[in-house]
Amino acid sequence: MPNRMLVAKELADIFKLIAHPDRVRLIEELRQEEKDVNTLCSSLDLPGPRVSQHLSLLRAHRLVEERRDGRHHYYSLVQPEIAEWIVEGLTFLEGRLTSLGEHSIEDARRLWSGGAAE
Repeated sequence: MPNRMLVAKELADIFKLIAHPDRVRLIEELRQEEKDVNTLCSSLDLPGPRVSQHLSLLRAHRLVEERRDGRHHYYSLVQPEIAEWIVEGLTFLEGRLTSLGEHSIEDARRLWSGGAAE
């Protein structure tokens, strides 16, 4: 029983960490390849300090890693499987059919699965 409690706590900690829309989007943006902060800011239409703050938190919890090349900082997922969790989570949303609507979920699935964005 104590092992199940430890595993449940670790999993809950990960869920808490990714429980912010910006961090979900960052993880999905890093799904295919490493990217620098400027590219992430542009892709997500978020200010630099906000992206940097989220990346710092994700890095502190070992979900992303940083590679420096001169003045550029590139980020990538330590375990890209976490992005697959998020795409799989879209199936759960479909079952709930919240106010998002089916088209919004399909658009996210297409974008996050590497398809063309609309």
